[in-house]
Parts: sequence; structure tokens; C-alpha cells
Amino acid sequence: MINFNKKVEFNDKEIDVLAVGELLVDLISKEYSNNFESNDYQRYFGGSPANIAMNTTKLGIKSQIVSAVGYDGLGEFLIQHLKNNNINTSMVKQVDYPTSIVLITKSIETPVPIFYRNADFQVYYSEELEKKIKKTKIVHFSCWPLSRQPFRSTMEQIIKIARKNKIIIAFDPNYHPMIWERGHDGIEYVKSIIKYVDIIKPSEDDAQRLFGKDTIDNQIDKFLGLGAKLVIMTIGKAGAVVSNGCERIKIPTLATDVVDATGAGDAFWSGFYASIIKGYTVKEALYLASAVSAYKLKFLGAVVELPSIEEIKNIYQL
Repeated sequence: MINFNKKVEFNDKEIDVLAVGELLVDLISKEYSNNFESNDYQRYFGGSPANIAMNTTKLGIKSQIVSAVGYDGLGEFLIQHLKNNNINTSMVKQVDYPTSIVLITKSIETPVPIFYRNADFQVYYSEELEKKIKKTKIVHFSCWPLSRQPFRSTMEQIIKIARKNKIIIAFDPNYHPMIWERGHDGIEYVKSIIKYVDIIKPSEDDAQRLFGKDTIDNQIDKFLGLGAKLVIMTIGKAGAVVSNGCERIKIPTLATDVVDATGAGDAFWSGFYASIIKGYTVKEALYLASAVSAYKLKFLGAVVELPSIEEIKNIYQL
């Protein structure tokens, strides 16, 4: 059981968080809109695991991203952005497919995206990747690498090696039917993966896509029933409800100024990881995660200039 009042113990490793999954360009409208009426979009660095690698680095820990981009200007933009932020790009491969893009309407609620995917799932397992996994404290992944081959098989190998080496496995169950391979039962497959996971952070929307509508408590029980050790259910303006299977706590939102909700969940993950790596208890880390998410919400785009986790603690008086 993951105890709320205790620190997570880690062995000394070279990488704090190895984020596995999509690296892509977010095209976000400059105007608020409900149905993509805008004619003006701006390019942003994007992809949930990539955002987490960026955010956690800014918060003061060591992270790396495993993904693929195209041999094109957008791929070069993403790789250069990582390098400019002192992130090792050795596991970002360039492939003969266009760099993936997500089109997003600027929103103060959960944004509704349109997906254009090509390069991001062209990731193969390798000896180089296996060495990286063994040097890692936390492996984080999303639904994107599970949604299509060859990345799905690669992700299965990553999970196998991480479990064998007692590395914490954290999963963002951001299932969406539009990202999934046609003819493959994505919902049942995602459910089958949860038993291998230590930490899972579904949003309310994620839970509804997997299980249908239900109460927050019942949704959490479903994730626990499938084998997750710690379930963090984020519920927008209502904050988060968290359970370790024995105890359930409510984490309030600290957001007071919302400019753009894109990347708020990634910021929460990032604050949580940075905090447990730096030696805060799980409960303290959850409050700090809420604070990092609140800070991000004040700015446009998924990745913003975050202060250190210690500065976040002072800003929000935690």
C-alpha cells in the first residue's frame, strides 16, 4: 500500500522520470471558441509525456522523453525545444513519417482536440531503451503508446522490464477513441494494463470513457479493483479525490485565475513527481501537485515557465 503520510523510497538512479509517449505540436486557437471557429492558431510544444518531462525538469528533477518525431520542421522544432531546456533527446527518434499534430480550441474547460497522428507511435524496443529503463526511478506513460503498433509492443516490454526491476510505474489513462487503432478494443486493453500500474491519474472524462457515467467514488473503486495501488481522480474545479485502497482524501483546487486549461493535468502529474522525488510525503506531494496545476492555469499553452517546487510551496503557502 502507498501510505499518504510516508515518503516514497527510491534507489539512487540517473533518471528521475522516464516519460514514454507522444511528442507532438499543439496548434491552439488564439480566440476562445466552442467548435473550432477560429482562423488563427499558434504553434506550441506538446504531448502529455513530453509536457511532463519539460515541467519536471523546470521543477528541479531529472527527466527524459521516449518518443518519435518526423524529419521535418516541426520535428526539429520539438527536438530543439527539448535541448533548449536541457533535456536529453537521445531517446527521441526521427522517422520517415510526418510529426504528429493536435488541433485545440483555447478553453477554460477541458479542451476538445482533433488528432493528426503519424510519427509519434513509431517507437521500437531496443537495448538502448532497456538500459534507460533500468536507470530510472519512475516510468510514466499515457494511452497514446498503447493505442497503435509498434509502440504498443514496445510499451509492453517497458512495463515488463520496469516491474522486474521494481521501478514505479505510473499511467495516465487518457483513452480517447479517436487516437485508437481501428478494430482494436482499446477500452478492454487499457483495463487489462491497470493491474501492472502503481499510480494512475484519471480525469473524470477519462473514467467515463472507460467505464461510463458513475459517481467519483465508484469510478475510483473500479480502478482499484483492476489493480492500481494509488488512484488520483482529478475533477476539474472540484480538485481531486485520491485513494490508496484503504483511505480516501480530497485535495482542493488552488486555482483562482484560469486562462487556459491545456496541460493542467500534466502540471499536476509533474508537481506530484517532483515532490515525491524531492522527499515530500505522498499527501504533501498531492497538495504541491495541485499548486503546480493552479500556477500553470494562469498561462496559455501546456508548458509554461514554472518556478522550482520550493518556490511553488512558498507561493501557495503550503
